[in-house]
Parts: sequence; structure tokens; C-alpha cells
Amino acid sequence: MKIYVINENPDWYPPVAAAFDALGLPHEQWQLGDEVIDLDAEPPAGVFWSRMSASSHTRGHPFAKDQTRGVLSWLEGHGRRVVNGRRVLELEMSKVEQHAALRAAGFDVPRTIAVAGTERLAWAARKLPAPFITKHNQGGKGLGVRLFAGHDEFEAYLRSPEFEFPVDGITLLQEYLRAAQPRITRAEIVDGEFIYAIAADTAIGGFQLCPADACAVDNGTVLASTGLASTVLASTGSASTGSANTGSASTGSASIFTLRAGFDHPIIGKYLEFTRRHGIEIAGFEFIETADGRCVTYDINTTTNYNAEIEAAAPRSAQRAVAAFLGRLLDETEE
Repeated sequence: MKIYVINENPDWYPPVAAAFDALGLPHEQWQLGDEVIDLDAEPPAGVFWSRMSASSHTRGHPFAKDQTRGVLSWLEGHGRRVVNGRRVLELEMSKVEQHAALRAAGFDVPRTIAVAGTERLAWAARKLPAPFITKHNQGGKGLGVRLFAGHDEFEAYLRSPEFEFPVDGITLLQEYLRAAQPRITRAEIVDGEFIYAIAADTAIGGFQLCPADACAVDNGTVLASTGLASTVLASTGSASTGSANTGSASTGSASIFTLRAGFDHPIIGKYLEFTRRHGIEIAGFEFIETADGRCVTYDINTTTNYNAEIEAAAPRSAQRAVAAFLGRLLDETEE
């Protein structure tokens, strides 16, 4: 019996494997997207952790998402212990699903309009004041995220070859949030516990803010890949709620990620309640503290990756917490 990690990106697996190995836990990477699954067979015994990413199609795995949907239903139908199961996968794959769930739970979320296809995008955008941003419903890696200073600029973009059509056909139009500092914060949660919070410097990293070491690129590449992203969330006010930043994770010569040591904010309790309600057992929640005093949650990442430098600086390792949690589940499954 072992822990099966369902994913599609082998580059993200080494730190996961190292954490399992350190605890002597048997594990196997199960890469979906071109697998053959006999649905009349019994799934193997063990614990299954779904880490299927919303950006899987950008790495040459266009069928991974839909195969994972079927596999998770198959596993759950046979009573297997699945971490971040079928319902959680839908939250990972759709920012509309996230937005609806977060709003229903009472979180402050960005004003958002979801548009299928392209025919009515320009018309729908005029419902929002400029500046505004766009993003893909099935996202990750900053897919489709751009800042537009005006509606005419957006309409020119729609007619240009630069327009990125979303993989599921749904583009989100979203209010521009002016941050108190040029950063977003990500709160890491494992098994109902808050582990730590990291800040990501948006002035350096733009929108491509994956903290995994495998995602590391140089500053010029990040900013070039995100267009106007370096101007989004620009600092316009004084420091916001939170404590000092320590530790860092660099891209090029500057640090994008820093540990928000001792972070204590009422929103953490709300995130923990949200994870309990929705069956989310491992995730990172991302939010922005705005210049006008809002705390706006805009993303849930259920395939969260951890940065080695942050892990070394934090009082507690999230990666090791994940391994210990799954190890406990494996022990319970074997009993």
C-alpha cells in the first residue's frame, strides 16, 4: 500500500518525493493525461492525493483535466481515500467556481464578469470602469492576465494576434485592485491548519507568481511574459495589516517571495472554515490588501507548490506537514 500522487508535471515531484522519503513513506507518481484506466477493475489500495493543475494544458497535457475527473470519480466510487477529491478539482479548474463559493461564504472578492466566447467581450467590458484586468477562467501561470487602461485599448487587443483564447472559452473581466503595497499574500493550509503566509512582490514577479523552484525564471522573462503586469498592484499607500517579512526566494537578483513571519489576521480563521466546508485538505489562498482597506481573496490554489528558501526560513515546513498528514492517512487506511 502506498501514497499515489496524481499530477501531470514531473518537474514538481522531486520535493514531494523527498519529503515522503524523509519519513520513509512509500509513494508513486501517477501522471494522467494519456493513461489507460480499466473502470471495471478495482483501484489499487492506498491514499490518493490529487495535484492536477489548471495549467496542465500549457505543458502539452490537454486531456489531463478530464481524465482526472473520471479517475477521481472512479476512486471515490470504490471508497478510496482521496485528498482534494472530485469537488475540489472543480474549484481548481474554474475561477468562476471559486468566486461563487468564496462569495457565498462571505469573502470580499473582486467584481467579476464571466464571458463565454469573444462576441460579447467588448460589450461586457464596458460594464466595468477602467482600468480593469482580464484573466482565463481555467488559469494558473498568469494565463490571460492583463491590465487595460481603457476600453478602446481592450478592443484593439481583441482584434490583435496577441489575444489569448482561454482553453475553456471563458474569459473573466475583473475590477482593478489597487494594493496598499505591491504584493499579494498567499496563506498555506494543510489538514485544517494554517502553516505560514508568504508575500509575492508583484512589482518584480508580475502575475506569474508560482513559488515552486521548478517555476523559477529570470525577471526579464516574467515581466515580458505578462505585458503590463509589472504595473498592476502598484503601491499607492502605507503598509497594510501584517507583520515583518523575513526569508526570501529570488528570481534573478531580486526577491519575489518573502515569508510573512508571525502573520496573524482574522481571514485565516475564515479560510480554515472554508476548507472544512468544501473538503479542501491542502491549498494556498491568495489575497490582496488594498489601499482603501479591503482584504480581497481572488484565488484558491489546490495544487500548491512550496519554495525551498521559504521552507527553510519558516518555523514549520508545509511540505513536511503534507507528507506527515498523508502518512497518517496511510496508517489509518492500513488498519
